[in-house]
Amino acid sequence: MSHHLVEVESLRHVYPDGTVALRDVSFRITHGESVAIIGANGAGKSTLLLHLNGYLAPTAGAVRVGDLSLTKKTLPEIRRRVGMVFQEPDDQLFMPTVYEDVAFGPVNLGLSDPEVEVRVKEALERVGVAHLRDRPPYRLSGGEKKRVAIATVLSMAPDILVMDEPTNGLDPFARRRLIELLADFRHTKIFTSHDLDMVLDLCERTIVLHDGEVRADGPTREIFRDVGLLAACRLEKPLSMQGCPVCGARPLQDV
Repeated sequence: MSHHLVEVESLRHVYPDGTVALRDVSFRITHGESVAIIGANGAGKSTLLLHLNGYLAPTAGAVRVGDLSLTKKTLPEIRRRVGMVFQEPDDQLFMPTVYEDVAFGPVNLGLSDPEVEVRVKEALERVGVAHLRDRPPYRLSGGEKKRVAIATVLSMAPDILVMDEPTNGLDPFARRRLIELLADFRHTKIFTSHDLDMVLDLCERTIVLHDGEVRADGPTREIFRDVGLLAACRLEKPLSMQGCPVCGARPLQDV
């Protein structure tokens, strides 16, 4: 399934003010992988994600999705293949009702009304919010908005799901439900997150960015065991891998 592949080669991005956000970033993600991209604030994580479906154009280097290099000509097909869920759901929920938000993508694909209805129904059911279809998005909770934002992407039937800080701002219950939802998806998944326990739950592979460069790329547990690497990149172990500082109890994750 080559259309599920994501390849980034020597990617560099410099903002108009001269800030160098990405420096020769390269990696390859294959079909069905669930990959976390982690790093401290300012490491370049969100900038990197915005290149994966063409919201930002590289200063140098290349992005390839399957057999397509990302260009102006291929951008519509790239955006069909790569579904992007932004950090703030309000950035992608703008229609009067949940149904219309989720239908927006399929309608713009030129699907018939019956096809759009099926896409919307399936996407809402998959994320567990079918009962909200007639609600205005601004009346939803944070967790509900996250689920609807994911549904707007799923209704486009993407091959690859990209999410920027998916658990940001969620209460513990909504966070756990979202993690369970994402664990069930069989898409190729790429996340950025400061929630390293979520990363431990969902991603077997982790890429560490620091100052716009890839500092490590490997199995998630090995990355989190490397105390020197984490310290150099201003990161810490997930809480479940840390012992109790008061009583000295072993970490929950016995590694």
